[in-house]
Amino acid sequence: MSDTATMGTAPRAASTEGRRMFAFLCMVFGMFMAILDIQIVSASLAEIQAGLAASSDEISWVQTSYLIAEVVMIPLSGFLSRALSTRWLFVASAAGFTLMSFMCATATSINQMIVYRALQGFLGGGMIPTVFAAAYSIFPREKQPIVAPLIGLVATLAPTIGPTIGGYLTDLFSWHWLFLVNIVPGIFVIIATATLVDFDEPDLALLDRFDWWGLLFMAGFLGSLEFVLEEGPTNDWFEDEAISFFAIVGTVSAVAFFARVLMAREPVVDLRAFANRNFSVGSAFSFVVGIGLYGLTYLYPLYLARVRGYSALMIGETMFVSGLAMFLCAPIAGRLMGKVDPRVMIAFGFGAFALGTWQVTGLTKDWDFWELLWPQILRGVGIMMAMIPINNISLGTLPPAQLKNASGLFNLMRNLGGAVGLALINTVLNDRWDLHLARLHENVQWASAVAVERLDAMTRSLSMLGSDADAAALKKMAGQVRIQAEVMAFSDVFLVLTVLFVALLFASPLLRRPVNKGAGGGH
Repeated sequence: MSDTATMGTAPRAASTEGRRMFAFLCMVFGMFMAILDIQIVSASLAEIQAGLAASSDEISWVQTSYLIAEVVMIPLSGFLSRALSTRWLFVASAAGFTLMSFMCATATSINQMIVYRALQGFLGGGMIPTVFAAAYSIFPREKQPIVAPLIGLVATLAPTIGPTIGGYLTDLFSWHWLFLVNIVPGIFVIIATATLVDFDEPDLALLDRFDWWGLLFMAGFLGSLEFVLEEGPTNDWFEDEAISFFAIVGTVSAVAFFARVLMAREPVVDLRAFANRNFSVGSAFSFVVGIGLYGLTYLYPLYLARVRGYSALMIGETMFVSGLAMFLCAPIAGRLMGKVDPRVMIAFGFGAFALGTWQVTGLTKDWDFWELLWPQILRGVGIMMAMIPINNISLGTLPPAQLKNASGLFNLMRNLGGAVGLALINTVLNDRWDLHLARLHENVQWASAVAVERLDAMTRSLSMLGSDADAAALKKMAGQVRIQAEVMAFSDVFLVLTVLFVALLFASPLLRRPVNKGAGGGH
């Protein structure tokens, strides 16, 4: 009798496990879309600008509005997931994200696009930390070598290949397909999640104690911070009135928010997870991984567009190398997780990333696909080898009750790292460009025999065109000087990133090697 019962239980358990895995994969796909949309427009902003008759100042808000709204929702998702359940928060997020994707495709003005993108980022932001929390709460320890690389791969691969996919869609169809491509997959994710996800139950009583003041202060703090970091480098930071205003709003909101977190009966964000040393150090590492992940996804296309004159499609094809390296490295990192000290993996990952950026410090204006091949491979391998064990150490050792809030905080740190990284990169790039330009102007003057000889050669070669050869040659030389100064500034930025990741390599022993799992499906 007991044998018969055991034989009947085994298929049911296998069936339940298979259903959970499929449901989880559907959620991962939703998260992939939400993260992909951060960068999918980056290579096609010029086309969107032309289509909506937007100014160069306005078009940047297609990115900024999404990021500001998403960064508010990510930490809020922990509370909402406990109140509404994983299933209904994810369904609502996926439905809102899909609807706003459609609305973005139908936008006829830049103002409409900015509003729809903000709503798309806010509604879609709930999917990202929900997947991380589910990965470490519903699956037992033996499944982590499969699940952890999967979410690590999606979190790093999606923003990396965003410009590639965006470039292809815009080149083959139109910019509208950057958003229309989400519709059918989005509907599938909504239906699959609504019918298959049953990981937990809602606790609607939490909504009665929702801290609206805490939400307001958090939105003011994180939204203002994101705005200042996005707009600061191009608007002289606090010389700009809007940036100064939002810096004040952000500071006041931050003080009020942290006071509410300590005083409210049910705060919108629970910060107690930071008392866990591995979580706090891992979150700091995640912050710096965000700098590297989003920073280089921005830097490489910027160099290829400005210096090499690449189209969106050519940039996408060049950037695909990092994505391929991540994809191939993920299963290897997953297998190593249970066999190698995760701190060693993290140190190796940071070291590989630093080596890749160090190679690019020798950048010249002639570098293209082949010169960037190995740096991009090292970047992909480095990010993946570091990201997966960081996720595992930070979230995999927490008690299940803290996972939902902690997942929101952990993902917030990565996104804030990206925002800080872009602000740092743009500031260093602009300052060093001005510095190198001034130094080159000192050398390229009439007192320099080499400069005069070069200018004469240009004048002779242009004289056959029949135009004003002297003016044309002077203009051409000035352009070459500007490009050379910009390339030198790019090299300086890569050097800064190298130093940063070398420092992290030596900081990896700060993590404790986990002895047992706090989370897992066996609770």
